Formats: sequence, structure tokens, C-alpha cells
Amino acid sequence: MQFFVNFARNYVKNKRKVELVVLSDVHLGTYGCQAEELLKYLKSIQPKTLVLNGDIIDMWNFTKSYFPTAHMNVLRYLIKMLANGTKIYYITGNHDEALRKYTDLILGDFELVDKLILDLDGNKTWIFHGDVFDSSTKGYAKIIAKIGGKGYDLLILINSIVNWFLVLLGKEKRSFSKAIKDSVKKAVSFISNFESTAAEIAIAKNYKYVVCGHIHKPQMKQIDTEQGSVMYLNSGDWVENLTALEYHKAHWTIYQYKSADFEKDAANEELADTNIVAKILQD
Repeated sequence: MQFFVNFARNYVKNKRKVELVVLSDVHLGTYGCQAEELLKYLKSIQPKTLVLNGDIIDMWNFTKSYFPTAHMNVLRYLIKMLANGTKIYYITGNHDEALRKYTDLILGDFELVDKLILDLDGNKTWIFHGDVFDSSTKGYAKIIAKIGGKGYDLLILINSIVNWFLVLLGKEKRSFSKAIKDSVKKAVSFISNFESTAAEIAIAKNYKYVVCGHIHKPQMKQIDTEQGSVMYLNSGDWVENLTALEYHKAHWTIYQYKSADFEKDAANEELADTNIVAKILQD
């Protein structure tokens, strides 16, 4: 019995403790969602607070025919994190805006909100999804945006197939959508305006940090204006970039998933399973 107790203690000990983690744009329920990778990341950390900053479940593209087990496992693990003491805030985005009718719902350590103000070591931090700055998510433009979302999902699916062949041939993966965004001046301009607008409002409200999602572009930079300065952060996404924001010991970092980082963990888990079987047989 003591063997199993020690194993459980070591399992928890190996998790990386983080004060705050911010995730956005997971898009569960779409072909582009990297749910298996996200689950590995979640299992590797032990955050005190987790902020799900919008577009976690993609209700725009949701169908009964596609919600794989891996996607459901992410939801199950989030519930497990709640049970283990992690405070979770779910901030609604444009793809999960249907949840906004339940804003301010509180269930134990779970809160559903439209925006969030946190005090991080005495510094005011404004966290929101960011679709409020995007006119394409409103009115008739919203219909076009939803159609575009279907096209984006298809592009990601095709891209994943192409990347599978590229890896097979020993070549680096490519991102069609990132290449398009980086080459289209209007898209580059939109991202720049998005960041500037968020920064200007945050400075006017005397926030130290402003944290967004929505545009699928991980970022961390100081923005200075004549009125002041603010640290702008964006958590990116779990479709192409596989990124999250982490705050620990008064320091922000952008986490980016790398499969190689988890190969050792997988080997250790396999070894642990072997040891358990050996211990049972020995007893």
C-alpha cells in the first residue's frame, strides 16, 4: 500500500506549480483543435488559478457528429482540476458567446464571466477575450465570419494532412493560415490596431497588464503611449500555435507546447506502470 501512496505523492510532486495560467482559443469541437496536446500540458501543471479566456468550446462550428473523445477528455480534466483545488474562470468569447446569458454564474471554484480584473502582486490585470474590438463578430458580418470559420476549419484540416506527409518526409511543418495572415496587409493592420486599442484602454484605466486572446497570435510586449505604458499579452491558441500564458513569481512567460518535452514524461509513465505491475506480482 505504501508503494502506491509514494507513487501518488511523486506524481503530484512532478507537476509544475504555477500561480496563474491563461488559455484561449482552444476551439473544442473543430478539426483544428489540438486536444491531445492540450491535455498533456494540463496534466503537467498544477495552477492555483486557470483562466479560460474565450473560444474554448467552438459553438459556431459545433456539430453532433464531431466531438472526439480527446476533446471530451479535456473537459473531464478541467473538472478534475476544479476538484483538486484549482480556481477556474471561464471568460466568454465570440465562438462560445451563447454562454453569455449565464454570465456571473458561480459554482464553487468555477466562475463564468465576460471579463476579469485580477490583482497580481499589487498590479491590476485586465483579462478579456477581445472580440469586442472586432466588428466582424457583429451583425451581418457575423454571418460571414461564421462561414469564414468553417473555411478556416477546413484549411486547418488540409494543413494537418499536408504536415503529416511533411513530417513523414523529414521536413518541417508549415502553417498555411499563419502564412496568409502574415502576408495580407489588412490582417497585419488589424492585429496592430487590436493591440493598440487594448493598450490604450488599459492605460486609461491604470492597468498594469492587459491580457487578450481572439486573434490567435501569442504576444508579450510593453506598449508605450503619451498617456503611459502597459504590458500587453496574448495567449495565442491551441489550433496552430499551441501556446498559453503563465504567471509565476511576478513574472509572465509564454508557454509553447513542444512534443519532445513530453517524450520523457511518457517514458517515465511507462516505467512507472511497469514498476506497479512488478510490485503487484512481487506482493
